[in-house]
Amino acid sequence: MQRTLDTLEPGDFAQIVEVIGEDAIAIRLMEMGVIDGEQIELIGRAPFGDPIEFRIRGSRLSLRVAEAKRVTVDSIQ
Repeated sequence: MQRTLDTLEPGDFAQIVEVIGEDAIAIRLMEMGVIDGEQIELIGRAPFGDPIEFRIRGSRLSLRVAEAKRVTVDSIQ
């Protein structure tokens, strides 16, 4: 089932399918390692829900909700 990064819950793992768009934000996400085929885990959310912290390629990455909505993923069971 495809969804976006912002819909994951803490502890969920997913595989990145696509970064939506070709603007500066999309390029910056890809430069940070958010690329097709990578596995990503949601670690947690800030108290008011923004930003969201992820683990990808052994590193921690914080994204705003608006940025997370630009990344489609497949859930990993």
